[in-house]
Amino acid sequence: MMKIRKGDEVLVLAGKFRGERARVVEALPKANKVILDGINIAKRATKQQGATMQAGIIDKLMPLDASNVALWCDKHKGPARVGFDTADGAKSRVCRKCGEVL
Repeated sequence: MMKIRKGDEVLVLAGKFRGERARVVEALPKANKVILDGINIAKRATKQQGATMQAGIIDKLMPLDASNVALWCDKHKGPARVGFDTADGAKSRVCRKCGEVL
């Protein structure tokens, strides 16, 4: 089960972009990958396919493995290990360090 969702702010833990913070644009739970806004951009050459797609060299957001990112906790200003808590019958994600609801 992937603990990162679309719209979360994350910190990159490993790889070329280590130390950078970004928003999750898309989460791919079957592949255990996330696509981050402005991180891991590749140049791709594309052909014209109908009137909708632009031809030429385009920037494409490439996925990163979910294990290489951690949720950002605003309370203690650092990466959060995620735990789950059930309060009033609702399941929520919490930071294991400070207990903040993420």
